[in-house]
Amino acid sequence: MSEALNDLGAHIRDACEGVTDTRIAHGELTVFTTPAAIVDVAKFLRDDGQCAFVNIIDVCGVDWPGRAQRFDVVYHLLSPTQNMRIRIKVAVEEDEVVPSITSIFPGADWFERETWDMYGIPFSGHPDLRRILTDYGFEGHPLRKDFPTTGFVELRYDEEAKRVIYEPVELRQEFRSFDFLSPWEGPEYVLPGDEKAS
Repeated sequence: MSEALNDLGAHIRDACEGVTDTRIAHGELTVFTTPAAIVDVAKFLRDDGQCAFVNIIDVCGVDWPGRAQRFDVVYHLLSPTQNMRIRIKVAVEEDEVVPSITSIFPGADWFERETWDMYGIPFSGHPDLRRILTDYGFEGHPLRKDFPTTGFVELRYDEEAKRVIYEPVELRQEFRSFDFLSPWEGPEYVLPGDEKAS
């Protein structure tokens, strides 16, 4: 299998101008390209007879906060005729716009919406780029590494107002201090709620 992947990688590097590098990892070929070339690379991988990657499986993001090009946009494609999968990686800066590949793979529509919603990576030329997993009016992008784990607001239904109310998150002090002990070791003090057990 690795020989076939090496041959395919060499063919893609030679035939497609937008490809900057190829690598084999975890039994799959990874193709690296730039945001400017992603549409051409996706079209080539779909239309080339030796590739025939006609099915899109996923589009997702990866956050690398310490890197100059903070995000990776990762595309996963499948070729049923070749019985192979391929991964395309595009490194982008925080406010950089990535061209949408929905004209090549219409199935990328919701995947790109999810990537924008979770990571804040915008896609130009997308037919309907709006949030898909978070609520209307949601602030931020929850899969970014700098997004607070508690979020910014919490919501609850208020019986008196007969509506959902959004409030800033408030953590009580007992939830802010952690002892980092294994639950099997047990702390030296009584945990809240366990005082009735003795």
